[in-house]
Amino acid sequence: MGCAGGQGDHDDCRWRLLGGTEASSLVEFAVCLPLLVVLVVGIFDFGGAFNLKQELNNATREGARFGAAQPTNDLLNAGTPPSVDAIRYLVDSYLLAAQINDCGLGSMAGASSGSYPTWTYTPAGCGGNMTLTIQRGCLAPPSSPSCPQDPLTTPATNILVSKVAIQYPYQWHFNNVIQLVSPGASYALSNISTNATAVNMD
Repeated sequence: MGCAGGQGDHDDCRWRLLGGTEASSLVEFAVCLPLLVVLVVGIFDFGGAFNLKQELNNATREGARFGAAQPTNDLLNAGTPPSVDAIRYLVDSYLLAAQINDCGLGSMAGASSGSYPTWTYTPAGCGGNMTLTIQRGCLAPPSSPSCPQDPLTTPATNILVSKVAIQYPYQWHFNNVIQLVSPGASYALSNISTNATAVNMD
């Protein structure tokens, strides 16, 4: 059966040809599509962030263990001590092996700022500022809030620990698609942060 007449008649005819069930299915799909897009993007976004967090955890743990085994007799040298740079290179190689963009961490000449006991690397080669912070002489329990408390020590025991911390600029997409469901909504999704400590052996 064909459709004849003006534009209004054509529209009415199309809806009649679709039938009640087909038309309602089309409307339901149009309503559900934004929710489906948000769900799929959210799964990929938060799944990727979780995987990255695990890799960064491993990188900082390896860096802290390695740093704790390094000598401390070079820490008061001018510039970036070799033992601190060695930790940086280890973390960088771990990121590259895990196929994570190192943002140019491995090609930096030295720490961008810091002196004993904290050295900071801030490469900016991945769309945001990655920060690698290495602390070699933190007291546990801490003498300042920037140094961690080691969970294995008692308050009466002071020991030196090494701490490696990373802030990584993860590229979130969730804020872009949540607007489809709730215009004007915004979530404060920030960098992924992690750190690890180990007791100095030297």
